[in-house]
Amino acid sequence: MSKADKTERVTEVTLRGPQRRKTPRDGNQRAKLIADMVYGEAEPMPEPTKDPERVERGKKGGAKGGKLRAERLSPERRSEIARKAADARWGNKPE
Repeated sequence: MSKADKTERVTEVTLRGPQRRKTPRDGNQRAKLIADMVYGEAEPMPEPTKDPERVERGKKGGAKGGKLRAERLSPERRSEIARKAADARWGNKPE
């Protein structure tokens, strides 16, 4: 098997970008793969990449999402949600 064939199996490009190759679950196979990567017989696994445009859109939505939700909730509903969260955190039984 040529080196080019090995690199083709390392990553698979999809619409969501390059996907990482999973390491084998078996410890012996995983150790061999790591040794092969160290000695240059196998290509190292690619680092996951993020699309900067998607990251930016996610930051915009995340920054305003909670605030908008809080503004739209009635004070009674916000209080109910907070009470339920406190009960879950501190182990009190809901009434």
